[in-house]
Amino acid sequence: MIDENTLGAGALSRDGVSAEQALDEVRRLRAGDRPTHGGRLFAYVYDPAVPGLDDLTAAAHSESAHVNGLDPTAFPSLLAMENALVGAAGRVLGGGPGTTAPDVVGSVTSGGTESLILAVKAARDAHPEIAAPRIVVPSTAHAAFAKAAHYLRVALDVVPVSPDTLRPEPAAMAAAIGPDTVLVACSAPSYAHGVVDPVTEIAAVAAEAGVRCHVDACFGGWSLPYLRRLGEPVPAFDFTVPGVTSISVDLHKYAYAPKGVSVLLHRDAAGRAPQYFAYADWPGYTMINPVIASTRSGGPIAAAYATLRHLGDAGYLRLAATTRDAVAALADAVRAVDGLRLMAEPESTVVCFTATEGGPDLFVLVDELTARGWHTQPQLSYGDLPASVHLTVTASVAPRVAEFGPDLAAAVAATQASGPVRLPAEVASLVGVLTPEALTPEVVAGLAAGLGLGGGDSAGPLPDRMAVVNTLLDAAPSALRERLLVEFVGLLQRPDWSSGE
Repeated sequence: MIDENTLGAGALSRDGVSAEQALDEVRRLRAGDRPTHGGRLFAYVYDPAVPGLDDLTAAAHSESAHVNGLDPTAFPSLLAMENALVGAAGRVLGGGPGTTAPDVVGSVTSGGTESLILAVKAARDAHPEIAAPRIVVPSTAHAAFAKAAHYLRVALDVVPVSPDTLRPEPAAMAAAIGPDTVLVACSAPSYAHGVVDPVTEIAAVAAEAGVRCHVDACFGGWSLPYLRRLGEPVPAFDFTVPGVTSISVDLHKYAYAPKGVSVLLHRDAAGRAPQYFAYADWPGYTMINPVIASTRSGGPIAAAYATLRHLGDAGYLRLAATTRDAVAALADAVRAVDGLRLMAEPESTVVCFTATEGGPDLFVLVDELTARGWHTQPQLSYGDLPASVHLTVTASVAPRVAEFGPDLAAAVAATQASGPVRLPAEVASLVGVLTPEALTPEVVAGLAAGLGLGGGDSAGPLPDRMAVVNTLLDAAPSALRERLLVEFVGLLQRPDWSSGE
């Protein structure tokens, strides 16, 4: 029996614990997490509800967990699996022998963020003559582009999207391209709203300017091609589009592989070359890395390989059909509720909705849905775009769709009855005057305590309802939001110095 007071208290015990106890602690800690299976979590995880797949991927992961991707000559099994995954992704995304992009090459990364960082690195390093490189992205582009720009010291030129179409205008993207632009990016689809940018037009203006064009298909790259094959009107976005020079696709999303595996594809080897890092000016081994990490576990790659081999092309087509039907039913459920409207008609695997004038407080609604067992993702307002609720839909949602409509209606009714959230007066008064620089530890602790996040040396447990926190963040300018979240998460992430006995 594990003492409740020491469960997870410290990893390093004096004499160690039994394997059974260690696993029991992990399982009991996991009991407080959101459910990763069952079709009620609309973010973060991708569940195909395929019997036996978890056991298969766990076994494959175990087989290669200690294989090191640092040296492919030492572990040719990993090299073979990586090449197979890149080939599969290239085939799905319009490349390979017999296509207009026969020379597609790529690399397996740890996730979409790493893929995007490397796409930016390759574009930057392809132009060493540009002292102050810049990249052009729509405002709906994934935040990982901003992270890449920050890490790599590349300037970020953000083009607003239309509040009606949620897409950037190609002319505006063209106007943002300058002599120092090294990359233009677009999304297929954008994560927030699930709409596909006008890739054909954007790639054309990038090509005319002699600039690389990256398509961030991390979210939709493995689902959109199958939806097209099912007859859905998916616009062109892959290597069949002239001017598209690189594409990223996450296999741990709609390829349903375990975390974390993504693929970054380039139209040809010359485009990929500046992605590599090599260093020989030291007495150790010559370092050559295609990705950011040096040592890489083969576990995730083997698990992804086993997933693709097991599900196969026909399996992915079936899963796409199931997901498409679930998306349609969820969108119908939203349309049926007064006070809500879709941000866009679904064209991928996302249902995103907002409130109409006089409609429910969305942040309270998210809490009400959580109380009913539905875990959705609130999105804060931005510029002309209102706050919204994001649903990432996977195949596992399909059996639960009929339950969602009544629960959504009940949650809206409860939200309207309770009214919008009100910030504590002292907190509301601070939002209008605070600057990121003014967030001293004392101010942060006071805000956190006022929001139910604890304060002082310990943040304490998260509140059961997050509407007041989201309301504060929504009221704050973007720079203040960022700093508040950094500080709040910092309160939660504190080392445990106990012995774990």
